[in-house]
Amino acid sequence: MAEKWAFERGSKHYPACLEDLENPPNVLYGIGNSEIFETPMLSIVGARRATPYGIALAEMAARVAADCGVTVVSGGAMGCDCAAGMSALAAGGKTIAVLGCGADVVYPRSSKSLFSAAVKEGAVISLDSWGTPPRRFAFPRRNAVIAALGSVLVVTEAGVCSGTMSTAETAEDLGRKVYAIPGSIFSPTSAGTNKLITDGARIIPDEASLALSLALDFGATVLKQEDKTSPKSRVMSALTASPCRPEELAMRLGENVLTLMRTLTDFEAQRIVQRLPDGRYTPTREYHLGLVQTANMNEQRTL
Repeated sequence: MAEKWAFERGSKHYPACLEDLENPPNVLYGIGNSEIFETPMLSIVGARRATPYGIALAEMAARVAADCGVTVVSGGAMGCDCAAGMSALAAGGKTIAVLGCGADVVYPRSSKSLFSAAVKEGAVISLDSWGTPPRRFAFPRRNAVIAALGSVLVVTEAGVCSGTMSTAETAEDLGRKVYAIPGSIFSPTSAGTNKLITDGARIIPDEASLALSLALDFGATVLKQEDKTSPKSRVMSALTASPCRPEELAMRLGENVLTLMRTLTDFEAQRIVQRLPDGRYTPTREYHLGLVQTANMNEQRTL
């Protein structure tokens, strides 16, 4: 059974970075490694209803952080949060999940595997006492703690009006560094990240740039650096830019719609595209991860 603990403000293990908040929590409850706050920490946030692109970005960012020996902080929610935590653990790193309920309450249920693993290689923490159920007003407070814990905040995917954006605004107010990964100008879930870049957040155009930024900001040794991804087909390039229906894709590429439908069917069978409920097609998470793996292999061949 993982260790339970509760740190009062001002005690030895209470994270000093939380003192930057306007209203620091009086008590921090947790399960897992009670010394986890002594490690370098990076927060990763993103959309709950994330696209495959957003999930792949969260996984990539967490993996790079783990490679640099940096603990990943997230909210443990569905979507980008859960993807980031699981990816950090899969890469041999550590993660902290900050909940909007008691640290011993599993919410959402879909993140049960993350919480179970996090208490062994990190911690699950909360501002609320044991057994407290999730409440709507608790999540803005939770988001502020996520922003405060990491000296850097990575925003993977976010709408303009979202909890992710409020977390980014809090991080900026606290003087934390904010990284934002750009997305399609046609994607509502990338509108927030693109706006952050416009407003001055550090743009992260690729994995190698993220690794370099973490090395500079944390004084970490970069264990892996990725080169640019391999060239993509015209179809995949178009779908990466913006999900669309077969007839829209045919018009954009100047191709026969029946030919493109056969191509999309083949790609769907290969699990590199998926059909959304509204009939549009978009690259899968597996496709985006495959690009990174290809880049890894290409670099290894040059070593």
